[in-house]
Amino acid sequence: MRKFEIEELSFDEFDEQINPPPAETEFDRVVDEALSRRGFLGGVMAFGAGSFVLGTGVLAPDEAAAQGSRLGFRQVAANTLDEITVPEGYSSQVVVRWGDPMFSGVADFDPATRGTGESQAGAYGDNIDGMALFELGDATVLVNNNEYTNRKIIWGNRPDGAAETDDDVLKGMMAHGVSIVEIARGDNGWEMVKDGKYNRRITPDTEMEITGPAAGHALMQTAADPSGTSSKGTWNNCGNGRTPWGTYLACEENFNGYYSSSDPDIERTDAQKRYGINVEDWGYGWARIDERFDIARHPNEANRNGWVVEIDPADPTSTPKKRTALGRFKHENAEVVVNGDGHIVVYMGDDERGEFLYRFISDGVYAEGADNSDLLADGTLYAARFHPDGTGEWLALTPETTGMASAAEVAIHARMAGSAVGATTMDRPEWVAANPKKAEVYCSLTNNKNRAIKPNAGGDATPAMGPNPRAENNYGQVVRWWPAGGNHTSDSFTWDLFALAGNPTVHEDAYGGSVNINDGNMFNSPDGLFFDTKGLLWIQTDGNYSNEEDFAGQGNNQMLVGDPATGEIKRFLVGPNECEVTGAAMSSDGKTLFVGIQHPGERGNSHWPEGGDSVPRSAVIAITRDDGLPLG
Repeated sequence: MRKFEIEELSFDEFDEQINPPPAETEFDRVVDEALSRRGFLGGVMAFGAGSFVLGTGVLAPDEAAAQGSRLGFRQVAANTLDEITVPEGYSSQVVVRWGDPMFSGVADFDPATRGTGESQAGAYGDNIDGMALFELGDATVLVNNNEYTNRKIIWGNRPDGAAETDDDVLKGMMAHGVSIVEIARGDNGWEMVKDGKYNRRITPDTEMEITGPAAGHALMQTAADPSGTSSKGTWNNCGNGRTPWGTYLACEENFNGYYSSSDPDIERTDAQKRYGINVEDWGYGWARIDERFDIARHPNEANRNGWVVEIDPADPTSTPKKRTALGRFKHENAEVVVNGDGHIVVYMGDDERGEFLYRFISDGVYAEGADNSDLLADGTLYAARFHPDGTGEWLALTPETTGMASAAEVAIHARMAGSAVGATTMDRPEWVAANPKKAEVYCSLTNNKNRAIKPNAGGDATPAMGPNPRAENNYGQVVRWWPAGGNHTSDSFTWDLFALAGNPTVHEDAYGGSVNINDGNMFNSPDGLFFDTKGLLWIQTDGNYSNEEDFAGQGNNQMLVGDPATGEIKRFLVGPNECEVTGAAMSSDGKTLFVGIQHPGERGNSHWPEGGDSVPRSAVIAITRDDGLPLG
């Protein structure tokens, strides 16, 4: 999940400045009610075997140690170094950076100008997020989202850090999208293969096919595409997914920040407001060079963004497909599971306060060796409802349940569909990860800085309680659930919280975190999640790196590893200054972990990865063990 700055003020994201949701979400109420029923009073934390809602499998550190740790590395300390820190016995190296040319004839990155629109279109994109690794015969192919640009960096050659020319705007536009590159081991470790046969840039100008229920609907039709079945480009892709048939899923998140209006007095629709479409963009200026980003002239264009895009990395000539059956919202990632009966289940979070968790179930079933290419074209979308007793249910989003006119409208206005069925509003549901060892799913609820203390019936301030125990949830938590009967298509589930982030060196109450959080492994704002083949949960953070006050001692953003069986959590990596650690992929032999480092120096205080007074550049790193054995 990216950040942006307006007038030197840093916001966590999106449209909360335009159309803010309620400070307290329904999930807060559900958890508080559940905990109050169990007598967790006065903000006292109570994790462990005696607590149903608060992590039934989570053990205290001494209990986890007694059972034997599966986390076989020495934890690294939190720090504020402008470098990558990994455990003793491990090494990291940069694989590819923003601006590295992917093809011959493309100019090398120029730190003085930061390139041109033409050079950026043939170079690695900016601000790496979700990623996946594909082993295609003898080739190893890395696919990365390029979520957005640091405007003050990409336009750092301009006196005020803002676009001056049309080509400046084009350069910023071409830094978005997806980068697909071959990588190989060389004398200096992993590196990009220039002119690799699979190398491809997918940008906001790449032709896309619109599939599923929304294809052809009137709300998808524009002057450039009267059929409503094709669109140009993808951008602000945050998390990702991968399918068992070998395709990559890029997930469009804060697409709204690129639209503006030539008519400042335009009356926005309720749908535009709900999705954060405003009369001003976030400073990218795309309407200056492409009128499709002007909502006064093309009001339907924004309906063609906010989707999951399926890309075939094995065919550089293929047309990416926007899978509208998976719903339109601010997608974080798309976690794909093959259910026992063959149906494809995709779990997704809508990264905004007060929005929902979603599930998609395919109509068709997966079969090894069959043509599975359209399994994401048709199916049913659901939104989650959590109950205080630790149970939950998935609510189908259909014309009948939502009162909407068609399946197309349900898909296009998925947020309103979720509201119509009474889904549970959440604290910014971000990455979802499914345990490969059991039917168990995790989601990071990153933070909710604006939560207020609720008054009780007598009008007094009620003490906040349980896993959401703070008037300002600056730390976040990880929720998990188990589908009934181990069946991901079941409409019911049970849930608890795996970890409640906090700072036990500053707070002795609920702000200190759950029992598996201590002064050695503390963190804030869990974001990226993924499971390795051993069933260990990797947690990446995108939080406050001030290292002061509530965040004292937490240092830069980081990556940790958790054991779902014991609740043990250890810090594995610390990133450079002002970065987010996001996106990860493991080689099939388990010996290399690829990790994304996004927006280093977003406030001007990093020169990673080259050091000195160099331009900070988002990059992918490769982490290996010095003894050549698998990580872990």
